[in-house]
Formats: sequence, structure tokens, C-alpha cells
Amino acid sequence: MRNLKRIVRHFLKARILVLGDIILDEYIWGDVERISPEAPVPVVWAKRRSYLPGGAANVANNISSLKAKVSLVGVVGEDKHAEILFSQLRKRNIPVKGIFVEVKRHTTLKTRIIAGHQQVVRVDWEHIDALSKKLNDRIIKFIRNSIDEFDAIIIEDYGKGVINPYLLERLTELVHAKKKIITVDPKEEHFHYYRRVTSITPNRKELENAIRNLKIKDTTHKFDLYNDRLFSNKDIELAGRKILSYLELESLLVTLGEQGMKLFAKDGSIQDIPTKAQEVFDVSGAGDTVISVFTLGLCAGGSFLESAQLANYAAGIVVGKIGTAVTNQKELLERIG
Repeated sequence: MRNLKRIVRHFLKARILVLGDIILDEYIWGDVERISPEAPVPVVWAKRRSYLPGGAANVANNISSLKAKVSLVGVVGEDKHAEILFSQLRKRNIPVKGIFVEVKRHTTLKTRIIAGHQQVVRVDWEHIDALSKKLNDRIIKFIRNSIDEFDAIIIEDYGKGVINPYLLERLTELVHAKKKIITVDPKEEHFHYYRRVTSITPNRKELENAIRNLKIKDTTHKFDLYNDRLFSNKDIELAGRKILSYLELESLLVTLGEQGMKLFAKDGSIQDIPTKAQEVFDVSGAGDTVISVFTLGLCAGGSFLESAQLANYAAGIVVGKIGTAVTNQKELLERIG
């Protein structure tokens, strides 16, 4: 525990660049007192509205809240939601010079309507078209010019078009040349993009769907990983080993909800990490916290296991909060004990 606390206190020395799909999270808060006469749905009496950075912006927010240096790279539209997002980022001391405005897109917006403590519905506005070559090249140029300022790059892939093969091929080549850490919060359809990164952090569903999509040839085991059944613990271990080898990763961290996490290392070891969540109110944004703290741990001198343990503690904190939440050093140190 003492070593974990030492790593947390060294977070402030870490320097991380976050690249990915930037989202604005909107919350409409209210109460339900009756059912609509127009349809069998609740009528929410709206009382207030709030905004939070989401997606890659939430990863940056997590890192900033933990006192590390962060820069955010991504794309927004030329609209009022981009203005709100920029305002939210500036409040949190997150630089916006790496965010590119694309007039043909609109800023991704997720609106959640909350009645009491219960989410009633979510409405998404988004573009998922791939970026133009010109915009990709602008992003690569920005990263190339600033890469020496950072210890690691986090790729946050929500499947909204920013993370694409053209961009990742050039980015990975650059990062390897500079010997930087590169971690990915993956989109299950895009696993084949992430070859030779340091680590990826899928959840159970993403791992299951990715192994089915990739159809990796299996000549040594009899387990059928390509049907639609829920994976057993043995299936998860086999799938994790396959993904780790296929993508040539240093490690693979799989989040398993109430079952905690599994950490796979290239030396063949598998570590089970029991959950540290005490109460679960809202899991939105928990994956962002995991990759943020896991990468911070690596940048602060932690091993893969120590960094995963810290990510597990942090995730246990944020799922006990409502909305897209973050934690801070004080909360994290107290939870470690």
C-alpha cells in the first residue's frame, strides 16, 4: 500500500497527451410525478441542466483532477456545444489548442435525463464519419510537434471517426520512434488498429465481441470463442491471451465489473484484481477513469500490476458517484488506506 501511495504522489510529474473522440455530456435533472397521457413514459419535471466533458475530454479531466499535465487532441463542430465544451475544459485547466474545429461535423452530444437518482433516457447527437486526410494530417503534425513534451499518449476510441487506420499507423510509428507509452481504451470493431501499442483496456463485452470479430485461428484449444454465449472465466483467459499475442501488446487489462479486473502480461502471467467498488450508482465514464489512472501509474514508475491496482481503486470511487465523474488524489489515497 505504501508503494501505491508513493506512485499516486508522483502523478504530478506525469505528462500525458489524450487523443480521441471528444464528447459533451449534458445532464437534465428533475423529478417524476406522473406518467404521460400521450404514451406509457414518465413525465420528467426538469429543474436544472449541467454539462461535463465526456469521452476523450473526460479522460483529460480525470488526469487533470489527479494533478498531472495533460493535453487534449480531437475534433469538434462549429456550434454552440463546442463553445460550452471549451468553457468546461478551460474551467479545468485543460488546454484546447489541440482541438480542431470541423465545420462539416457537429460536436458529439450525449444528453442524459435524470429523475431523482435514475437515468430515464439518453439522447445522442453525433457524426461517425471518418476524418478527411487533411484533418488527419493536421492532427499528426500537431502531435509530432509536441510529442517530446509528453511521457505517454492515451487513445480514446468511442467510434466517432477520429481514431482511424491512417491516423493510427502514423501515430504508432512516431510513438515507437520516441519510445513513449501508448495505451488504448478500445472500440471492439477496431481492435486490429491497435497492434504493438503498450496496452489496451477493454471491458468484458468488448473483449468477447473483439475475439469474435477477429476470428483468430485456434489450433491448440477446443474452446469455441466465436458463438454468442457469455464467456466463462476460462474463456476470458483464453481470449485475453489470444488478443495479447495477436496484437503484440506489452499488457492487456480487462475490466469485469463486479468481478474486478484481469491483467495479462506478455510473459504469460495473469493477475486477478478483485473489485474495490463499495457502492455502484453509475458506471458511465468508469472506463475513462481506468485508462487514465492505469496510464498515470505507468508514467509515475509503477509496474503494470501496480498501475492496474490503482486503476481498480479509482474505478471503485467513480462508480459510486452519479454522472460522468472523476476522482482526485485525496480520495484515491484515502481509498487505498
